[in-house]
Amino acid sequence: MKEQIKKFLNEEQDPKAIEKITSKLDDLLMKNEEIGYIAVQKKPALTVFPDSIVMTNKRIIICQPKNLGLSMDFTDYTWDQIEGTFVKENILGSEFSFSTKTDMAVSIDYIPKIQARKIFTYAKEQLDILKNGAVSNAMVMEEVLVDATDDFEIIEEMETEEVTSFMEIMPSTPPPLPIKNDDFETHSETAKESGFAGLSQDELFEKLQNYKKLLDNGLILQGEYDAYKKEILSFM
Repeated sequence: MKEQIKKFLNEEQDPKAIEKITSKLDDLLMKNEEIGYIAVQKKPALTVFPDSIVMTNKRIIICQPKNLGLSMDFTDYTWDQIEGTFVKENILGSEFSFSTKTDMAVSIDYIPKIQARKIFTYAKEQLDILKNGAVSNAMVMEEVLVDATDDFEIIEEMETEEVTSFMEIMPSTPPPLPIKNDDFETHSETAKESGFAGLSQDELFEKLQNYKKLLDNGLILQGEYDAYKKEILSFM
């Protein structure tokens, strides 16, 4: 970590403060976490142990030395906790602050202006990355849902006529076999057994309608209906 101190000394950061912070952060960084920028407080009076702000690709870490620099308090806020960031430039340095989604406000003053601008820009970039990532995930989920909807077969519901009394329209005997033209005697005997003989034209027509209802409701096959129809029409 000490070999990388130089890249954090571009905007008048205190080298001793940077060295102390980086040495302690060595054991605090998470997997794949990288430091992007370190801003160090610079008050008008000589400050031996200034506060610092560490920006990483995963969070903001506030570093505050305690006990004459022998210990240090670390407070961190992940990017998904942060609602917005702000910079206020004063005569002596700038004040960097940010708000969290739980309405907490955090600020550190006397940050050199160039450092304050750099951490503000870095923070905006990280928040934009987080926002764009959330939008991309939402778009992917929407595409998945659309694709899943397309896979469903749309079945149109058809209204069918309800048959309430099957006893009135079902024949008491099995349907007659197909009748040959040269076998009229057999046809007459079958007709008598089926109960069609002796029915009036209206009754035969009603029987035909009932068989049609059975066919439409899937209760008899097309071949059975054709046999009934042929038989009934022979008496009409």
